[in-house]
Amino acid sequence: MSEYTYVDNDMLVCSQCFYEWSMHTEATNNTETEKILDANGNELQNGDSVIVVKDLPVKGAPKPVKAGTKVKNIRLNFESDHNIDCKIEGFGSMALKSEFVRKA
Repeated sequence: MSEYTYVDNDMLVCSQCFYEWSMHTEATNNTETEKILDANGNELQNGDSVIVVKDLPVKGAPKPVKAGTKVKNIRLNFESDHNIDCKIEGFGSMALKSEFVRKA
């Protein structure tokens, strides 16, 4: 969960991408059985390279991360809805949602 997440009625909201989820959803502690899938349904692993599939606006940046941008050496984060931690040249460290990338 991001430090910028806030509560709205009975929902948690990410202020960076406006994703909403229930406060009462129980998180599973068994990450060994969890899989993170890309936009095409392929399983992602730590160290994979991925390609952004659509332009992604970045809060505070003058331009978006363009579709087709290749991101190398990703790290998976099972504890957040932004489940990919990475560094993008020109933008720095950021977290992405796996639904907006495909395996390279």
